Amino acid sequence: MIKKLIFALSFLMLISISAQRKDDTRMVTETAEKLRLAMISGEKSALESLILPELTYGHSGGHINDAKEFVEKLVTKKSDFLTIEITNQRVQIIGNTAIVRHHFYATTADLGKAPGDVTLDILLVWAKVKNDWKLLARQAVKAEKKK
Repeated sequence: MIKKLIFALSFLMLISISAQRKDDTRMVTETAEKLRLAMISGEKSALESLILPELTYGHSGGHINDAKEFVEKLVTKKSDFLTIEITNQRVQIIGNTAIVRHHFYATTADLGKAPGDVTLDILLVWAKVKNDWKLLARQAVKAEKKK
């Protein structure tokens, strides 16, 4: 009888963990979409609500921004995304951390320059703070050219 009870409790716990992981994956995906939209709009409050103060934001050219620089560049249109398209997104949840990888294609008009195109592969690290997911780190690399 005890073995059956332990098995049943273990099974219920496994189902609960699986359901939580699916919910976290959905929440991270939704939060990443909010970040995409906030990067296009350049709305300061939206950007700040999605990031941690400890944010480290790495660009494909090697420059690294902190949270303040990240927000400032988007708000002032020093970095101006007209469009951002995300494809091939993969989310991996490990405890209270989420690793998100995706392909990033954007049209830019930084400081009013003629539109340019950016094609990158992105790594995002999200941390769960209470019930919200906040961006802790981002690293961009130039997308590998297909042969």
